[in-house]
Amino acid sequence: MWRELMLIVLFYTGYTLTRIVLVQDGTASAFAHADQILGVERFLGIDVELGLNQTLLGVPWLARTANIFYATMHFIVTLAIVVWLYRYRPQDYRWLRTSIMVATGIALLGFWLYPLAPPRFLHSEGFVDPVTALHSLGLYASDASGSLTNQYAAMPSMHAGWALWCGFILVRLATQRWAKIVGVLYPATTVFVILSTANHYVLDAVAGIALIAGSLGLSWALYMRCPRQILELRHRVAQGIAERLPQRADQRPARPAGRPRPGTRADSAAAGGASGSGI
Repeated sequence: MWRELMLIVLFYTGYTLTRIVLVQDGTASAFAHADQILGVERFLGIDVELGLNQTLLGVPWLARTANIFYATMHFIVTLAIVVWLYRYRPQDYRWLRTSIMVATGIALLGFWLYPLAPPRFLHSEGFVDPVTALHSLGLYASDASGSLTNQYAAMPSMHAGWALWCGFILVRLATQRWAKIVGVLYPATTVFVILSTANHYVLDAVAGIALIAGSLGLSWALYMRCPRQILELRHRVAQGIAERLPQRADQRPARPAGRPRPGTRADSAAAGGASGSGI
């Protein structure tokens, strides 16, 4: 257990430090990419972020709750699911753990190749950061916390991706009905929060969800499907070899009763008696 926890802590620490290293000196490309994302979403008619942001700000207590949710649940729920998997679903732990690690590692490429300014930085578009507007607790509530992370690592959204991973596990493996309901509501709530707090775009969420879904499928194929096929192939090969092997001595046809085997003493005695009777 402690070995697995250390592995997860080291992985997340490396992921966080890598995100910080990927922060570029200039932010021009990040804002240019933000214009691209908004342009694509407007063309597709899915640019709902500004409307959600304004709606959330109209309910201050809900906005403060969303800020805290964004800052905390991403880590608390994911870690809780990892521990629960390890203790109660060990047969599924490795492939599910690998899937989220693979997806998170690939996400670093997105942060590096496509730095993206979140909507809360686009004041000219009408977006407002509810953390600063309401002086609320939040992930980037202070200058220090903001400087210790890469705020331009928005594409893909790992908030959405990790939430889908948690929800998938609860729906698939939990036995209680309430847990399965939570598995459906948690990813949906997370997507609403990351959009309404102006931390992500719709396309960020779509990319994060697609990344997790792909890594789940790949990890399942490598850990679950392929080993079963290999075992079946080994069984068939072993069965074919067994059918072609010569029969063992105890499986050969029985000799007629009273007839000695060639080369035995009884066979020699019988041969001697036959020669003596001929004299």
